[in-house]
Order: sequence, then structure tokens, then C-alpha cells
Amino acid sequence: MPVATLTFADRIAAEVERKRSQLVVGLDPRPELLPVELRGEVARFCCGIVDAVAPHAVAVKPQLAFFEALGAAGMAAFAEVCEYARRAGLLVIADGKRGDIGSTARAYSAAYLEGDEPLADALTVNPYLGRESIEPYLAAARRQGAGIFCVVKTSNAGGDVQDLTLSDGRPLWHHIAELVADWGADLVGERGLSSVGAVVGATHARAVSEARRLMPRTVLLLPGVGAQGAGPAEVARAFTSGPASALVNASRSINYAFRESNEDYKTAAAAEAARLRNEIWAVSGW
Repeated sequence: MPVATLTFADRIAAEVERKRSQLVVGLDPRPELLPVELRGEVARFCCGIVDAVAPHAVAVKPQLAFFEALGAAGMAAFAEVCEYARRAGLLVIADGKRGDIGSTARAYSAAYLEGDEPLADALTVNPYLGRESIEPYLAAARRQGAGIFCVVKTSNAGGDVQDLTLSDGRPLWHHIAELVADWGADLVGERGLSSVGAVVGATHARAVSEARRLMPRTVLLLPGVGAQGAGPAEVARAFTSGPASALVNASRSINYAFRESNEDYKTAAAAEAARLRNEIWAVSGW
């Protein structure tokens, strides 16, 4: 089956080069942390963050869990925020970490990546159920130019599954990384990068380097910078396959920057996004 004319990876690469930025801003609306004047207005808060970071970021990553926790109103806000971000010229990565059998995966793909006006440009997925659970998203990538980011090595401390030692001495996540590279081999665009990306925690600097070696044509989505403790220097080796070969996500440190300053939430978010954008671009070496 032919690859869509304009792949997700090519769209990402074009935005990275245009904005000289590899920053992705996560949208994690936690009602108890919102500015007092915006309590209960999740969509308005997130759209304000979009306005603030649009000049500095290439994409936003709304975390579905925080919207789902608010019920039907939260999901309506999610749809509103996704549409608003795309009108602002940002790519949208829906962070759902979906992972299920084929029929359910097809429904998730239809919900987020398919149709005339899909909710998102890309979706995070969990590949630990194997190829069957990923195939519907690969089909969407071929048909519609969608992207996926497979969870490979997460930013949390727990490694009781991902770091299990295989019979050949490798950790389990290395095997998953090789599968991700293989699944994305026929979805490589003109810029030499695949629309099948991988989530690798920036809090594990060695893992970032190993992931790049195992997945040379994969766009790495790197959470953990900011509130989780990682800094731009930890992700420098992720960019050896090109300026768009890695995207760095920061969420709370940007969303709630106003809590550490005397500025309004938009001004504080814009300043933190600009700072991170510049630091990441500098360490990427491009």
C-alpha cells in the first residue's frame, strides 16, 4: 500500500526547520492548579497556553487522562482544544497511550486519527501487545499521513517490565525498539524519518542514546524535561539523525510556570517555552 504523499514525519520536519524548534508542549489541565479566575474553564486555559506557545513550539500534546477525568465536558474541551491548536498552526499529538487488540485498536484509530477532520495528527500508543495492536494505526499512517508514537522506554523510575532481561542479555525495551523500527520501515518520508515514532524518557540519558542507535530513522518523543527533572543536555544525543529526529516534551513546567512567578499564566508560559526552545535547539547541534 503506498505511503500518503505528505507523511507525518515530513510535516514535523518542515515545522522544525521553519520554527527552528523541537519543542512539544504537553497540555495537562489539572483543575486544582489552574489560575483562580479560570477554575472550571479547562478549554479556555488550554487555548490560552496554545496562544502563548504557538510561536515557540511545533506541536502540543494534550494528555487525554486529564480531559477524560472531567467526563463528557472534558472530552468536549479536548476536541475544542485540538481544533484550536491546529488553527494556530500547531500539530496535535493526542497522548492516550492506547494499547488493545485489533478490533479495539481500529476503533481508537478511527476516533483520533481518521476521517475528513481527525482530532489529532498523531497518537501515542502502547506496543506491548504486539503487531496486531499497532496495525490499525499503521494503516491510518499510510492512508491519511497520521503519526504514532510507540511507548518504548518511559520516563518514570519503574523498570520492572521494560527492563526485564531477555535470554540474550538485552532488556525487553531494546526488543520493542527494534520492532518499532521495523514497523516504521515502510513509512519513511522524504526527510528520511518514519511516521512511526517512539516515546523515550529524557530522564534516562543512556536510554536516549541507546534508543537512537536502535532506531536511527525514528522520531523520538522525549518527555521528562522540566518538572520530572531532566534538562536539555540529557537529550542532545537524540538529534544525531537530524534536527527533526527528536521532539522534546515539557508540560507542567510550561503550563504552570505562573505559579513560580508574578506573571499571568500566558506570559509565564510563553517565557518558559521560549527558553526551552532556545536551549533545546542549541544542544541539538543544528
